Amino acid sequence: MNPDLKARFDRETQSHPVVIYMKGNPLFPRCGFSAAAVQILQAYGPVHGVDVLAEPDVRDGIKEYTRWPTIPQVFIHGKFVGGSDILRELEERGELKALIDAKPPAS
Repeated sequence: MNPDLKARFDRETQSHPVVIYMKGNPLFPRCGFSAAAVQILQAYGPVHGVDVLAEPDVRDGIKEYTRWPTIPQVFIHGKFVGGSDILRELEERGELKALIDAKPPAS
């Protein structure tokens, strides 16, 4: 993986409590899965969105970074959680709020 891109992902995912690599942005999602994930996440507070359609290297790189083949990709307190289906499952089980509310690990 490109070391500069890896450093960017490390920095972005550690700098914001909730980060979503998505198609479009939180105000204007450009796919149904990204829209669903943002809707779930925004119920718990602000979301930092990264538009992978605007940067093809980011779109490919995030998949390599997480070894996860699909977009959107969600990070909570620096930890990769998954995509929209996993978010929905976590919310249905009542676990998503606890993840978001948890104190982030010390750096």
